[in-house]
Amino acid sequence: MASTPEELTISYSEAGEEIVKELDKVILSRGAWTTILYRYQELERGKNAMSGDRYSIRRYQKRNGEYLPKAKFNISSKDQAKAIVEALSGWIKD
Repeated sequence: MASTPEELTISYSEAGEEIVKELDKVILSRGAWTTILYRYQELERGKNAMSGDRYSIRRYQKRNGEYLPKAKFNISSKDQAKAIVEALSGWIKD
């Protein structure tokens, strides 16, 4: 388990095969509850190739010095990501 937010990842391999490839991450908040936005690709087994970019927001709780996953929201497409950005931009005006 990870003891710092920088160590947290969604990369995942199975039997030496990369299933989830983390491309980037942004730590949105730190502390006892940490929130991270990930950009990643996932293996599409039927095509035996990595998917296009996908996005996920994950929340972790720090307990006994280690971060435990508590919640996640996967953004299903670029269109959904754009809609989220547009909605937030409309709500948050300087």
